[in-house]
Parts: sequence; C-alpha cells; structure tokens
Amino acid sequence: MTRFVPAIILILLLSLWAFGVNPITGCEIIARGAFGGEIGLSRTLVAMTPLLLTGLGMVIAWRAGMYNIGGEGQYIIGGLMGASVAKLHFGGPGVILLSTGLGGAFYGALAGWLQVKRGVHAAISTILLNFIALQILAWAVTGPLQAPGTTASQTATLEPGQMLAKWSNRTDLHSGVLLAVLLSFAVWMLLSYTSFGFHLRLTGENPLAARAAMLNADRIRVQAIALSGGLCGLAGGVQFLGTSGVIDVGFNQQWGFLGIPVALLGGLNALGALASSFLFGALMAGTQSLSRSVLGGDLLIFVIQGAAVLTFLAMRKRERGNA
Repeated sequence: MTRFVPAIILILLLSLWAFGVNPITGCEIIARGAFGGEIGLSRTLVAMTPLLLTGLGMVIAWRAGMYNIGGEGQYIIGGLMGASVAKLHFGGPGVILLSTGLGGAFYGALAGWLQVKRGVHAAISTILLNFIALQILAWAVTGPLQAPGTTASQTATLEPGQMLAKWSNRTDLHSGVLLAVLLSFAVWMLLSYTSFGFHLRLTGENPLAARAAMLNADRIRVQAIALSGGLCGLAGGVQFLGTSGVIDVGFNQQWGFLGIPVALLGGLNALGALASSFLFGALMAGTQSLSRSVLGGDLLIFVIQGAAVLTFLAMRKRERGNA
C-alpha cells in the first residue's frame, strides 16, 4: 500500500488541476475537511467504516478466486434484513447487526451456489444479483417495510435503543467504526494464521494444487463468498444503525462497488484494506468540503479512485513483468 501513496498523491494533484482548482488550495481544503478537529476526523472514520467492511469482503472472496462484484446487492439485502428484524423488535443493535451479516451471507452464498452448481461465474451472477437487490429494495420500502402512516418510500425510523452507540453528541462517530477495525484484524488473522485461510488462499492461487491436496474447492469457494457477503451485509447494517436510522430507495450509496478499489489498493490484504479505506474515507470527507466551493468537487473521489486503481494495476503488471 505504501508504495502506491506517492502515485495517489500525484493523481490527487492532477485531478484538482483538471477540475480547475489550485492543487495547493484544494489539498488544504481536503485536509481541513478530513482532519479538521473532531468533526472532520469523525467524518473520515464514519466514511471509512463501510469502505473497510466491503473492502474486507472483497479481500476474502477475491483471494479465493471468487470475483465478487455484488457487494452492493449484499449491502442492500443486509440492510433490509436488519430493518425486518428491527420492525419485529426481536432484539437490540447486536441482534439487528447479526441479522444484517446473515442476510448478506445468504445473498453471497447464492452467487457461490450458482457458480459451483450451475456454472454461472460469480462475476456475472453477482452483477445480476445487484439489480435484483435494487428491485427488492424498491418493493420493500413501498410495501412490507414502509413506515406506517406515511407515503414516503422508507422504513420507520429506528428507536434510540436500536441505534449503535455514539461517541459524542457533536458528531456521527459510532461504535461500528471500532467493530470494523477489529474485523480487519480478525480477517487478517483468519487468512494468515488458520488452516481455513491457507486452504482459501491455495484454492484461489493454485486450484490444481488444491485439488491435489484433496481439498473441497467448491465448498471453500462458497464459504468464501458467503463470508464476503456477510461483511458487505454488515456494512449495510452499520450504515443503517450507525448513521441513517432509516432505509429508503436511496440506501444504496455504491459502498459495495467502492470496496473493490479499497481491496485492490490494499493488495488484497486485510490490513492493507484498513489503510486504503482510511485514505479513501479521508478523501471522501475532504471532497465534501471541497464541493462547497468547487462545482462537482464531490465527484473528485470517484475520479481519484478510478485513476488509482488503473495505476495500481499498471504497476502490478510491470512488477510481474520484471519478476
């Protein structure tokens, strides 16, 4: 991750220049928006959280050779599962969060089943499942999950006891941030120090060796994408319980897609994803401040992410060519 930081900084400066912004002034505005006091830092950490969770999901799936492009759909299904449990008053935030992970895991496992049993590649099925999830979202918030007594296309607002704990009344910083950071270390340990993690990596990197070792590669792939979907669903739950408190037709905010560049720039490593999610969280928080003075400033983050991923892939290809 660290060797790509200079390239990302250069991309940021060039992007600011392309948007007609003085690069030095633009960087100052972004830095104040991302790290300017308690409010700025909290915005960075809150934006980092869904990026980190979806990025961790991509790390697990992609390391197993399951190219999950469906983080957005799993994020949506997880959020809807949480809204269903919250409506039934089955438990507090812990139970609701668990349900969001289970919902995302089920949706991820569905894509895994389609690949190993029906031969539908995960990259294709997960993209299509994203569209299905969007239709389920539109149906749910105008039907069974719609807030009673209103025509608005949204769920009922969560009760205070169902929301994640806030660190301060002055900011949106919530306990989901700590959960995401702890999960990044858990995923790192899972992949690096457990037999399951070794089998998962072997299945993704060398399927022939996995077959020679008598591993059930299909089962490992399904388990990997189920775990991936669970983390993406948990991202939806953290956003639902930590920030929004409601789910509406605009609940999908592209967090599932943005997790892909986070994972790639992190080198498909859990701790690398932690670092890259913090970087992009800071850029997202900073460009929100930039958008107040520059037309289209909030779109800058997508330009930077796209250019950074292309640069990453070019550098990786060059490294492999020199190896």
